[in-house]
Amino acid sequence: MSNVIDQSQQPILGNHVSVSETPQGAQWRAAMWKFLLFSALGIALFIIPFQWDGKVTILLGVLTDTLQALIGGYVVYAALAIVTVSFIGALAVKVLKPNLPADSMRAKLFDVDWFWLAARFLGALFVWMIYLQIGPEFIINRNTGGVIFEDLIPILIPLFFFAILSLPFLTDFGLMEFLGTLSSKVFVKLFRLPGRSAVDAMSSWFGAASIGLLVTMQEYDKSYYSQREAAIIATTFSVTSIAFTYVVAKTIGVDNNFVYFYLTIALTGFIAAIIMPRLPPLSLKPDTYHLGKSMLDEEIPTEYTTYQWAINRAITRAHSMPSLGNVFKHSLKNLFDIYFGLIPVVFAIGTIGLGLAEYTPVFNWLSAPLVPLLELLQIPEAAEAAPAMIMGFADMYLPALVGKSIESEMTRFIVGAASITQIIYMSEVGALILKSNIKLNVLELFMIFILRTLISLVVITTVAHLLY
Repeated sequence: MSNVIDQSQQPILGNHVSVSETPQGAQWRAAMWKFLLFSALGIALFIIPFQWDGKVTILLGVLTDTLQALIGGYVVYAALAIVTVSFIGALAVKVLKPNLPADSMRAKLFDVDWFWLAARFLGALFVWMIYLQIGPEFIINRNTGGVIFEDLIPILIPLFFFAILSLPFLTDFGLMEFLGTLSSKVFVKLFRLPGRSAVDAMSSWFGAASIGLLVTMQEYDKSYYSQREAAIIATTFSVTSIAFTYVVAKTIGVDNNFVYFYLTIALTGFIAAIIMPRLPPLSLKPDTYHLGKSMLDEEIPTEYTTYQWAINRAITRAHSMPSLGNVFKHSLKNLFDIYFGLIPVVFAIGTIGLGLAEYTPVFNWLSAPLVPLLELLQIPEAAEAAPAMIMGFADMYLPALVGKSIESEMTRFIVGAASITQIIYMSEVGALILKSNIKLNVLELFMIFILRTLISLVVITTVAHLLY
């Protein structure tokens, strides 16, 4: 492979490594092995699906399940500690106003504005109310705060632990450069995105929506994506995993048609990914960069083939990486940032959303305009299906829980498939986007959710009528 590339050429790299840093001779071969081995590890962890303990999963999923089983009930105390320290630390910084360096770890974790301080306060308040079972049913019920505390958080804490520490293998040792160069033309033409976003999509499809979103957040922070590109990727390619898709299909009672169910979701996601970047609010996002300028260049020089350039960029990227110790040190900082910044927000937003779904008619009101459309599309039990679809904005699993009581299998098929392709749900993906530096607010997320729902309905209903 080392003979494929003319090393005397000067590669234009996404991370702007200078010509003097381009590996030569023995360094080039060492960098090639670094790219191959660490990228293979990233692919094995995040992308390759396999059968394990009766379900389709990935290695990261196995590690997460193992850690979850090991810590068992102790994850409750971890959640209490994380959310409590997050609020107290942020409150102390806000009140005492210590002179913290802007780039210090304490500033990153606890120097937040008033909105996020309020979110951390609500998260801390809710977590203790749920744990002690003190307070209104709206908060502490098993179907509201209990879902976050007992179902979601025990998965997120071990998942983020392995995902954040392992992400560099997927993103920083050349794989993004390699796949991005190979797929750049296709992604630019179809989705108006850089080719490296293909890795985000694969991370979501085979891993979890939050994993793909974490990749997007890190790439945006490094200025590999513009604000528009990051917003599109976060709201278009953060699809849930194959494994969770099967859980939804089984819950809503259409697992007997799972192959058609998943193929329908894939087709719908592909069509939505072509349409959504061309519609507001995503089309109106500016092509500005977090660091002020782009660190990405996917242009292929005329003297290279696409494959040669992909290898060149990947190997030079791998060569530029610091020691594994420094890589993990940086990842550990990101892990604490996710724990202290996201977990309280998940408790705050997720609990409120689930409470509204369980105890108020809000989602019935919001879904009322959707009923005539469902009737126009000749979907049986339209009045029962409409609220289930809107509930997906609060949590992706809610439509399956509500929709499983619908008699028509075709309607259940449509509701279940739509819940996956809607993507935006505030108990996890929405909260993660709001916490990130990607500038999308709640109103924009809701607009994107509605647009995705309408596009999904047309495609999924067409397929459902053919099947049923």
